[in-house]
Amino acid sequence: MHYLDARGPDGVRIYAIGDIHGHLDLLRDMHARIAEEIARDKPADWRIVHLGDLVDRGPDSAGVITFLMAAVARDPRNIVLAGNHDIGFLDFLASPDPDGLFARHGGRETALSYGVDLRMGDADSLRRSHRELAAAAPDSHLRFLRALPRSASFGDFFFCHAGIRPGIALERQDPEDLIWIRNEFLRYPRLHPKVVVHGHTPQAEPEVLANRVNVDTGVFHSGVLTALAVDGAEKRLMSVRMPGISGRLR
Repeated sequence: MHYLDARGPDGVRIYAIGDIHGHLDLLRDMHARIAEEIARDKPADWRIVHLGDLVDRGPDSAGVITFLMAAVARDPRNIVLAGNHDIGFLDFLASPDPDGLFARHGGRETALSYGVDLRMGDADSLRRSHRELAAAAPDSHLRFLRALPRSASFGDFFFCHAGIRPGIALERQDPEDLIWIRNEFLRYPRLHPKVVVHGHTPQAEPEVLANRVNVDTGVFHSGVLTALAVDGAEKRLMSVRMPGISGRLR
């Protein structure tokens, strides 16, 4: 399926929001903008798909999880997918690896959002701060993260965090590929059964290619959160940004 030919399901407007990384302020702004559009245009139905990486690097990962839990409880048309950082958070809580994804790539900021200073200078400090984080993170947050699906599909579009393994049927994709894959997917030039909408690999600008759309604009560097809106044959990008930030990746 080619992007130019792809359509969303009849009567359903889809919004796909890229990696959030703890930026509750921008997530709220994006939801407010979407709500305004829905109230104005009155589509017959809608879905908001969040493409994962709710946590790490930004200032309020705990707040992002709380916000999305409430959104899903309020209306299940809010859909939240798992990203590798979300699974990395769970992995760290299960087994605190100082060299793992969470510890090395923004986990300290996530811990601070729960009121915990993650200390990893030595094994004792790591054990103590791990215990503090495990006690501080609500069970409801962990249950929410554990239950996140790895993909969703609507019309001619397939949504996941990282991408798919080319040549494998969408329903047979490895769950690990859906949150981790990069080069094999990003460099693949041919069409997939559906257009893949993903994040995971930050870019200075959204990427719109024949076979995929990347809406990860590196919010933790750029201050820009990006989404793709699909309404029938119409496709458009939208973004919200922090005041005073250039909007470019450094």
